[in-house]
Amino acid sequence: MAWVPAESAVEELMPRLLPVDPCDLTESFDPSVPPRTPQEYLKRVQIEAAQCPDVVVAQIDPKKLKRKQSVNVSVSFITRHLSGCQPAPEGYSPTLQWQQQQVAQFSVVRQSVNRHRSHWKSQQLDSNVTMPKSEDEEGWKKFCLGERQYAEGAIGPTKNENPEIDYIQIGFPPLLSIVSRMNQATVTSVLEYLSNWFGERDFTPELGRWLYALLACLEKPLLPEAHSLIRQLARRCSEVRLLVVSCNMVIKKDSNEIGKDGIFC
Repeated sequence: MAWVPAESAVEELMPRLLPVDPCDLTESFDPSVPPRTPQEYLKRVQIEAAQCPDVVVAQIDPKKLKRKQSVNVSVSFITRHLSGCQPAPEGYSPTLQWQQQQVAQFSVVRQSVNRHRSHWKSQQLDSNVTMPKSEDEEGWKKFCLGERQYAEGAIGPTKNENPEIDYIQIGFPPLLSIVSRMNQATVTSVLEYLSNWFGERDFTPELGRWLYALLACLEKPLLPEAHSLIRQLARRCSEVRLLVVSCNMVIKKDSNEIGKDGIFC
C-alpha cells in the first residue's frame, strides 16, 4: 500500500518543486544497482530521505578539542593587539554610564545632521568661504585648521589678536552649511587628511571639532575606508590619553618632591 507523507513544518520550509508520485517508503532496494528510470531514482531519494532523522545533533567531546587547542586568545589580547588601542591606565577608564551618554548624544547629532542636510545645503555661504576640492589634501588642512596652525604646526589653540576674526588664519569651523555640502567621498577624504595630521601632531580644539563633525556626517553602511579611519583615530586617541596620564603622573610626582623640600611651603 502506497504511503503519502503528510504536510509538515519541514515541507513548509522546503516546498516541493517537482511533482512526485507517492511510494511505499518501507520498500527496500539494492543501492549497488543504478536506477533505470527517473521515476525509480526519485523513489529512491524519497526512501533515503524518510530514513534520515529530522534533527541531527553532533556529539562533540570538549576534552578532545581542548587537547588539540594550540593558542588561547583572551578578550584583552584582542582589544590590545588586534585593534591596536592602548588600554586606559587604572583609574582613567571611562565609566559605562559616561560611554552610554556619549553614544546617545552622538546618535542624536548624527540623526539631526542627516535630517536637516538638505536645508543647510541650500543656505548661502559667506563670500570668504571657498571649499577646496576633494583631492586637495593641503587645501583642506589649511581650511579646517587655519593657515597659521598649518604653517607653524601649533601645539596649543591659536589666538586671534585682531578684533575681527580671520577664519583663513585660524580655520573655518565645521558649520552645518559647510559639512552639508560634502558628499561621502569628500567626508572620508577629509577625515583621512586630518587623521594623518593628528598622527604626527598634538591634539587641538580645532582638530577635535572637525573630527567630531566629520564622524557625525558619515552615513551607514560605513565604507571599509571609514572603518579603517575610525580604528586609526581610536589608536591615536589611546596613545594621546596614555601620554597625558603619564605627564599628569610626572607632574604629581615632581610636586610631591618639591613639597618635601619645603620650597612651596
